[in-house]
Amino acid sequence: MINRIERNLAEITCVAVLFIVFYFTIINDRTVIGNLFIPQSLLTFNTIFLSVLIEALPFVLVGVFIAGTIQVFVTEEHIKKLIPKNRILAILMSCFIGALFPACECGIVPIVRRLVSKGVPIFAGVGFLLTGPLINPIVIFSTYVAFGQDLKIALLRMFLGLIIALIITAIISVFFKRNQLKRSSITNEFNNITNRFPLTMRIKAMFFHSVDEFFDVGKYLIIGGVLAAFVQTYISTNVLLGIGEGVFYSTAIMMGLAYLLSLCSEADAFIGASFRHIFPETSLLGFLIYGPMLDLKNTVMMMAVFRLRFVMVLMVVITVTVFGVLMIVHPWI
Repeated sequence: MINRIERNLAEITCVAVLFIVFYFTIINDRTVIGNLFIPQSLLTFNTIFLSVLIEALPFVLVGVFIAGTIQVFVTEEHIKKLIPKNRILAILMSCFIGALFPACECGIVPIVRRLVSKGVPIFAGVGFLLTGPLINPIVIFSTYVAFGQDLKIALLRMFLGLIIALIITAIISVFFKRNQLKRSSITNEFNNITNRFPLTMRIKAMFFHSVDEFFDVGKYLIIGGVLAAFVQTYISTNVLLGIGEGVFYSTAIMMGLAYLLSLCSEADAFIGASFRHIFPETSLLGFLIYGPMLDLKNTVMMMAVFRLRFVMVLMVVITVTVFGVLMIVHPWI
């Protein structure tokens, strides 16, 4: 336990500092802010940063718990039985099963890392990565509610998102065959011995893995949250919205906003709905589909987990595919 704390000392210190900042700026604001001059923009930055963390942390916790479970209880033999050898079937299975994971775009990253380290093909991992945050039941229901119980937008987000995810996964399967993790030997220390442990020891190991996973990906969530808060505080969206005339430009602008704002996929529909009377539905779908697949904070997390070349190619493929498909289907939306 002491060794584990020493390994994560920097991350634990960071969490403690965040708690102190939260206390003095939110809980104890009357005694501190009243005596100090703090620019309003800094307070806004702090509020947005904390809201990003508070919004994302529950899903990250779910993600690292699932990742710990996979590490301890799922073996390579299980993976081989689960993933079809046929590439097309593997693509379909990864996208459809990924849709059942109630994880946001940052919470799904540790899950995918653990699956890939266990032997899941990288393209199947991409299927999980894209559909998990985009078309899980919670996201579809929140979209339905946010748009005034408009079933059309919710269904379009689900079906177009699934089609786009399948296309992206298929493209990645052509260009990348090997494991793209930065550390290909990620924590397989228990692989050969946990099956001989009693259940209580395996559960304990699962929680240890979850804690390690949380501190490993949590620091990159914080970095992404800082960047997202900076963009939302100091970059005016009115300038971007002013040039968003026509479906081509408005879709590009809404995709750019989705990337920069880095909203949690379970809540982004409520922000997207506020643009309903400004932009066409195609542009709104660009916001709703692109954001859960790719945003600022999960880009930072993916760069920490996967090789840089793979992340850059994946970003380009996601961007071009989402925009291209929306432009093709626009006349029928």
